[in-house]
Amino acid sequence: MNPSPRYSRIALLLVCGLGFAACSSSDSASNQPVSTESPTTVAQTTTTLAADSVACETPPQNPFFADSPAPIGHIDASQSNGSPTAGPRDSTQTLTPADVQYVHLGPGHAGLAISSKYPDGSRVIWSNGADRISKIDAKTFELLAELPRPDKELLSSDEADANIALMDQQSGSELALTGLGFGAKYLLGLTGIYYALDVDNTLFIGGEDSVLAYQDQTVGDPRSPIILRDEWQRPAEITGGFVGVNMTFDGKLVVVTDEGWIVVLDRDFSDYVAIALPGQEAATAHNAEVVASGVTLASASWVRNSIAVDDQGGIYAVSLNEMHKVVWDGIKLSTSPADGAWSAPYSNSAGKGSGATPALMGYCDDRFVVITDGDEQMNVVLFWRDGVPQGWEQIGGALSPQIAGQELVTMGDPKLTAVQSEQGVVVGGYGALVVNNDSPTIPDGYPAKAARLLVSYSGADPAFAPHGMQKFAWDPVKRVFESAWINQQASSANAVPLVSLGSNT
Repeated sequence: MNPSPRYSRIALLLVCGLGFAACSSSDSASNQPVSTESPTTVAQTTTTLAADSVACETPPQNPFFADSPAPIGHIDASQSNGSPTAGPRDSTQTLTPADVQYVHLGPGHAGLAISSKYPDGSRVIWSNGADRISKIDAKTFELLAELPRPDKELLSSDEADANIALMDQQSGSELALTGLGFGAKYLLGLTGIYYALDVDNTLFIGGEDSVLAYQDQTVGDPRSPIILRDEWQRPAEITGGFVGVNMTFDGKLVVVTDEGWIVVLDRDFSDYVAIALPGQEAATAHNAEVVASGVTLASASWVRNSIAVDDQGGIYAVSLNEMHKVVWDGIKLSTSPADGAWSAPYSNSAGKGSGATPALMGYCDDRFVVITDGDEQMNVVLFWRDGVPQGWEQIGGALSPQIAGQELVTMGDPKLTAVQSEQGVVVGGYGALVVNNDSPTIPDGYPAKAARLLVSYSGADPAFAPHGMQKFAWDPVKRVFESAWINQQASSANAVPLVSLGSNT
């Protein structure tokens, strides 16, 4: 199956970028994190995402994850989207279709998890899609095994080729409506976006009402068939579908539901502890209202993103109007300030909450968790991860003293009035990078409630391609958070950006 011209540009970025990380790491004995001028650059103060101190910029490695550069969707437990693997640095090289490694996996594959090394030295890529779980050789991209999801009809390579060819022939409103139909056909009701791969090569996925664990049928054999090891059914007292998966530093799974329940679960599913986020009592009614309005629940549920975890028991979740820190002490979960937990409001004028999974920043004196807020024109918001420092004065426009920085995303356009992102914030050192996911135009007759789907299928059309990325940075000396640079030409329509800390690109 070969990607068509327009969509090969997207495949090129995703496959070559992530595939390079997979192939490079497979030949490396160590996986410990290490610490171009754009066509249009505005107010550039620095070109690096890195801080001066490697010790302060690098998230600790969770020993219970697969020993690889990407065991979880946003790279690590801190959800930084920053890979230690060095990426390509030659800005003069132009790749051709022959350079693209490509394999058909079916629809809805939102990410990948790279395994530890097998006994033969190889690695595999696990990927969970709308109709199957797939396993690929990380170096050759050979498809090793697939397990169909229950009650799902597999999309064939021929059908996918035909769909892509059809979209390649279209543009404008015709393309947008075709994409809308494909979204309804292949992505409606999609669950299990977030996942985690552990040190035992078990892939954990949060489903609608359960957590699922997948493994090799034959341990240690990369070509082994995939099996469903176990399925943990959500108890009745825990409500909502699972929307996030991570892992504590004592080796427990931690998951969150779209109705605001945090669950710490043994990896063998033998025991669990659960707690409701503050304000959770409003979640069921809110989610019901979203569904009744015709909006896709995943785009506006009370919790709609995954969770970040630190090495001191902190679990960070963002709900509709608040950022939360929950504390795990190895036995119990707490939302009490006496235990170091907190909740702080953020601005949400659009009413859908944050589109970003919380990401951790800083590992020395200044320690933060960062999100984008829910305003029509979003802000990047930095929260103090621990207690508010003594003498800290609440900044102007912030809704809480817990907020250390709050900066409007402008993408360098003073006339901009709306910009939102459905991606996690990219963190490297004290830098935070965000992208624009809003299409500049919506065709006549296209349902406004499906605007997010527009760029998913039609973002390669210049009429719908969102443009812009903006980096912000915390200055630990001045204790201010401000814009560092802007690229107005780059377009990241529908993929989580990734920074290579190994090559600072």
